[in-house]
Amino acid sequence: IGDHVILANAATLGGHVTVEDWAAVGALCPVHQFVRIGAHSYVGGGTTITKDVLPFSKTVAARDTHAYGLNSVGLERRGFSRERIARIHHAYKVLLASKLNTSQALAKLKSEADHGEDVETLIRFIESSERGVIK
Repeated sequence: IGDHVILANAATLGGHVTVEDWAAVGALCPVHQFVRIGAHSYVGGGTTITKDVLPFSKTVAARDTHAYGLNSVGLERRGFSRERIARIHHAYKVLLASKLNTSQALAKLKSEADHGEDVETLIRFIESSERGVIK
């Protein structure tokens, strides 16, 4: 478990779970073993996590679990500049809103010049996932 992590009441971590810095896991969230919760992410209460949670994301269970946007409020509170947030937001649009599959989206992001360290962190996170990521 990283620094500045919030685990709300009854958040349940299976074995060998990694929770990166500044992540927040809401109340009553079961997290499957061997899952990674990415840095600066927010998991809404009652969300069952069976795959890795993307860094910088908001993830919540409505009817099925999916990442539905960028945790921009949390990033602003932590002092991320508008430019940094814009770069991450663009990467999320490519990953989540384009008609590209994950491999194609990663290739597109890698081909873009000056995508920044945060997007590189996101790319590395996805590439090293063993269980897949929630999209």
